[in-house]
This record gives sequence, structure tokens and C-alpha cells, in this order.
Amino acid sequence: MFVKNLKIINFKNHPEKIFDFSADINCFVGNNGAGKTNILDALHYISMGKSFLGNSDFQNIKEQEEFFSVEAEIEGEEKNDIIKILLQKEAKKIIKKNDKTYERMADHIGFLPSVMISPYDANLISDGGESRRKFLDAMISQTDSDYLFHLIQYQKTLQQRNALLKYFQKNRTFDADSLEIYNEPITKFGTQIFEKRKLFVEAILPTIQHFYEIISKGNEKVTVTYESHLNEQNFEEILKENLEKDRLLTYTSKGIHKDDLRFEMNGNLIKKFGSQGQQKSFLIALKLAQIKRIKDITNKNPILLLDDIFDKLDDHRVSQLIELVNEQNFGQIFITDTHKERTESVVKRINEESRIFEIN
Repeated sequence: MFVKNLKIINFKNHPEKIFDFSADINCFVGNNGAGKTNILDALHYISMGKSFLGNSDFQNIKEQEEFFSVEAEIEGEEKNDIIKILLQKEAKKIIKKNDKTYERMADHIGFLPSVMISPYDANLISDGGESRRKFLDAMISQTDSDYLFHLIQYQKTLQQRNALLKYFQKNRTFDADSLEIYNEPITKFGTQIFEKRKLFVEAILPTIQHFYEIISKGNEKVTVTYESHLNEQNFEEILKENLEKDRLLTYTSKGIHKDDLRFEMNGNLIKKFGSQGQQKSFLIALKLAQIKRIKDITNKNPILLLDDIFDKLDDHRVSQLIELVNEQNFGQIFITDTHKERTESVVKRINEESRIFEIN
């Protein structure tokens, strides 16, 4: 499965662009600000139904325009499919497969899995737990539609419970029975999410360690630990024990919405003790493990989106990364770079079928 072509209209800074892609390696080259990353983001929309930059959908409509559309033909083993995403101002986003509109975005996730490696990945190490939770959720959601459903239901119920806690404080009242209504679904969905997160991290860790060893050629031992309040207690007990605290804080203080991933090297936090090179190697190993995990579970090759990769890694490390992905038959690759000659010298040596698009 690969993206055969892409058509974007009024998407970010692009009034209209049409691309016919190679099934192997595709590169977008041009000056900073030309909109190369925006094309990768359009491909991310086709895969995940949303921007990888975290923008709201409406921010992606070109200035002074009323809509954007992103459309791609996906070539499969048996047939081709057309995915189209349309957003008009003051209207709901529409995602279609072969002219049939999806009722839920969750039904589309996983059809064309993708993995992004970008400068923003450094946030996974430097930021707080929310970035790592989102990353973990996105990884699991691409291979498990039930997980995504449980996550959406959990977040809805959590918002309702928190809203009720705020209502109690504002009106100087409290009704434990009303709050109890939300405990059952939060416990049910939260426990299912916890169990799947735990199993996923345990399953992917050996692959992360394997790829880190290949990329870094170092002797360091990296580990990823899943941290959760549910490792210590069941969710029902957590809610009961923290009821008074939640009442004072006016939000649910403990639960799977506070989970985190701990990244370590030789028993120490990578954030504090890992060099820049070690951190970059770890992040690439993490993403390559994600690709392999998706491929093993779904039998699909995710598309790999490499944003500004040459400016963040030395040429040797980039070449090593692309060769590794190519050798492992990890699927279609999309790369952005500011130097056409540099890109050509690397990718043409690895794969003659690669295509290079100049973005002005």
C-alpha cells in the first residue's frame, strides 16, 4: 500500500498542488518557508485525519479562502482507494473514502498508517507527560480501533466529572451520588486503556533497544518504562481515596490521564544525562520500532514522513537511517530538505526510483 498521488487545494500556503509519487522515496526540496512541511502535513491528514503540528483544522485553510481539500489515491494490493478530506469555514470536517463519508474519524484511523520523524520529536524528551501520552495513544490507535473508542469515551466522561466538580464548588454544594455516576465508566474505560498501554510498551521495548543498538553503535542500554497510578492500585480505589482531594482541586487528580513514559539510558533519565546525539538516536529508534510494530500487527507498511531531517542529523546518520528503512522494506518515504544536491546525492545512491519535487 502506498500513496500514488496527492492533490491539495487552499491548504496552508498552497493554493493548489498536484503530485505523482514514487512507491519508494519522495523528496520535497526548497527554501525555508516554501511550504515543504505543509505537504507532509497534508499526507498526515490523509493518514490520521488531522495535523501533526496540533493546529486546529480551521487554521489550515489558506488565508482569505473559504475551504481546503486534501485528496490522495492509495494504491493497494487488490484495488485503489480515494481518500478525500474537506473542510469549509463554519462547517464540520468531512473525511471520505471512495465518495462515502466516514461517520466517525476513528473508522478511518489505521487505513493508511504513518510515522513522522520531525524536529518536534525532541519535545517527547524535553516536555511534560502530555506529549508522551499523546504519542503513546497515537501509536496504539493506529493498530487498535477499540482503543481509540475507549480513549474518546474516557476523555468525555472525565470532562463531565470535572465539570460537575467545578459546579459543586461554584454553587457551594456537593452530591457524592451524582459524582458516582461517572466513576463506573471512567473506571471501565480507564482500566482497558491502562492494560493496553502496558502491554504495548512491554511489546515494543525490545524493538526500540534493537534499533538503538544499530543506530548508535554504542554500549548504552536504553529502557522505556510505563508509569501509571494503576500500577499501584485499581482505578476504583484511586477515585475513592482521592475524592476529597478532587473536590478541593475541582478536577480528577489521578488516573490514566496522568500516565507517563520514562525514557532511561543506563538507569538515568535520557533528558538529563543523554547527549544530543544519544537523544536523537533514541528518538529515531523509537519511531522505527513504531513502524515495525504497526507492520507486524496490521501487515501494512506505514508511510514514513521525515521532516527537515538533514538539518537535525549529520549526513552520515541520515544516510544510515534511510538505508536502514529501505533495507527493512518499511514502505514509502517522504523527505523534506533545503538542499537539492545534498538530497539527490543521498537518496539516488540508495534508490534510483526516488523522485524529487522542487517547492517554490
